[in-house]
Amino acid sequence: MTVTSPRSHGLPKTLIACMAFVSGFCIMTIEMLGARILSPYFGGSLSVWGSIITIFMLALSVGYLIGGRLSTRHPSARTYAVFFILAALFSLPLILLADAIMEPIFLTIVDPRYGSLVASVLLFFIPTAILGMISPYSVRLMVDSSEHSGHMAGVLFFVSTIGSAIGTLGTSFYFVLWFEVNQILWGAIVALLLAGAIVLVADQIVSTRTSSKHYDKQARKRPS
Repeated sequence: MTVTSPRSHGLPKTLIACMAFVSGFCIMTIEMLGARILSPYFGGSLSVWGSIITIFMLALSVGYLIGGRLSTRHPSARTYAVFFILAALFSLPLILLADAIMEPIFLTIVDPRYGSLVASVLLFFIPTAILGMISPYSVRLMVDSSEHSGHMAGVLFFVSTIGSAIGTLGTSFYFVLWFEVNQILWGAIVALLLAGAIVLVADQIVSTRTSSKHYDKQARKRPS
């Protein structure tokens, strides 16, 4: 017996897949820039990279957990859009407050291993955790029935991972040669804001069409 789970939000599956791609791309773009952001204070050693990778992994695991929980409570396109917008807003300190955050840590914690770990928590944990919420929420938005949930999860994680791979290569091979770190970060922030705006616009269009169809049906039922 197949348990149905109607997608009341009505967002196209292709759009959701594209959003998963964008989130994966931005996650790795920010992570690849992490060492560049921390290096003026803590260097670019393997331990600094270890701090960055550890915090990103922990933040994503927390995001997956929270996103999965939220997806069971009346998932909606608006909540989905909010994830992208919040991730963009909480990424702003990477540009605007990085020095103010790292300097007191550098002066207080002598060991750069632990200094970089603390700085990574303060700079990267929240935006990365929010980005981590997108994947499980995307799966829930795409699922039509429990029978197809595994397939949808596979498709979305495939798309998200491809986005991460392209974000990694694009940032490390090209973006860092063409742009400054802050310019790349602004690009990621703008991309996340645009993604959130696109989801909101798409939801509004779907809602308008649904309301129009409902009105037409009611009009046909009325006696002439």
